[in-house]
Amino acid sequence: MTPRNALLAIHLGALLFGLSGIFGKLADTSAEMITAGRSLFAVIALLIFAKLVSKVRLVNLGLRQTAALALGGALLGGHWWAFFEAVRISGVAIATLGFASFPAFTVVLESLLLRERASRIEYAMIALVCLGLVLVTPHFDLSSQATAGLLWAVFSGLLFALLSVLNRVSTQGIEPAQAALYQNITVLLLYLPFAWPTLPHTQAHNWLWMVMLGVLCTGLAHTLFVASLKVLKARTTAVIFALEPVYGIAFAWVLFNEQPTLRMLAGGLLIVSAIFISARLVKH
Repeated sequence: MTPRNALLAIHLGALLFGLSGIFGKLADTSAEMITAGRSLFAVIALLIFAKLVSKVRLVNLGLRQTAALALGGALLGGHWWAFFEAVRISGVAIATLGFASFPAFTVVLESLLLRERASRIEYAMIALVCLGLVLVTPHFDLSSQATAGLLWAVFSGLLFALLSVLNRVSTQGIEPAQAALYQNITVLLLYLPFAWPTLPHTQAHNWLWMVMLGVLCTGLAHTLFVASLKVLKARTTAVIFALEPVYGIAFAWVLFNEQPTLRMLAGGLLIVSAIFISARLVKH
């Protein structure tokens, strides 16, 4: 893959991740059903990718590695469930911006759990993200849908940050496709019992959106992300993925008429700018 193709791939991957909230809103069913359906089709897509496209050889894993991947799957499933709950309650824009807090959580968790000292730039990024989240919420009221949805989205970002840190320390020596496959199998096993009562009532168009989530926003997006990392620097991919909330908000505005307020736009600009500047300036 050439650097130009890698840039195109990572932009497409960021766009697909940004569409997760759109497909989640279009799938008019419970967050548990969406999470289980997404993991089902992600498993199918990742199996095809592992066997036919990249010819990844699935290796036997020890008990410790298997347990770590299972824990990662639980975090991944929780992240998806909380995010789709945020989309259901408050819409795509707020859910996407709340989730965009995960880089700030990652910095804090790496400092606390891995004893990695954060730089002044990263502390500034955390402050800007916090200020951006305050602006996104017009007023803090737990009975307000906007506030409740934002809290679910921020919780989703926290779980994703935990997953990122866990994957960093526990997946060394494991093919990314195999790690993603095992984690998605865990999500499916965990959420299928909760989704089971909803299965007979799930309409065909909802299955279509779950296929899109599993194949495009998980299987294909993950494949593009992994492939691009073989060519691009980590900071370059991080900068591009800072555009994910922009894609999500733009599509929500066009498709669902979720017109963001000036406060929300200002908060989103702070969050995206903080991630963008931090990724550009911090050495990896």
